[in-house]
Amino acid sequence: MTRIKSYGLILAALVVLVDQAVKYAMIVPLSLQSKGTIYLLPIFDLTWAENKGVSMGMFQAGTDAQRWMLVGLTAVLAIAVLVWMWRERRTGDVLALGLILGGAIGNIIDRARFGYVVDYADFHIGGVRPFFIFNLADACITIGVLILLARALLMRNKPGQRNSENVHA
Repeated sequence: MTRIKSYGLILAALVVLVDQAVKYAMIVPLSLQSKGTIYLLPIFDLTWAENKGVSMGMFQAGTDAQRWMLVGLTAVLAIAVLVWMWRERRTGDVLALGLILGGAIGNIIDRARFGYVVDYADFHIGGVRPFFIFNLADACITIGVLILLARALLMRNKPGQRNSENVHA
């Protein structure tokens, strides 16, 4: 295993640990579930939300069978990300995939434990919410995907030109 792949796995593990620690803080010390909302800033609150679906609440799992199907589906996707990360040679892509993998695992843990993903971060401008309520894992997945997209669109090689980025085998 190369050093950069180790960094990708370490980043994924850190995302899982921090994500689960923050969710624990929302559930136990802050008791966000019983409070509903904790007002922090004019544009940011902590608001309890139970996401029984996948991205943006799509494909809601109303039964235990559907819940475990979502766990299985997201686990397959996480394995696909891990395989991609393992085969990837570019440092930036490996780290972006580490963010995605860690976020996916954090949300899989929630769905397996609770039957839903714990969401709490609520950005808003007055009554307008440009984002759904989300969590750290969601943010890491989104940032990882945006990094991959930006790198794919902005860092293309011209025909016959070798990538100047540090590539590890």
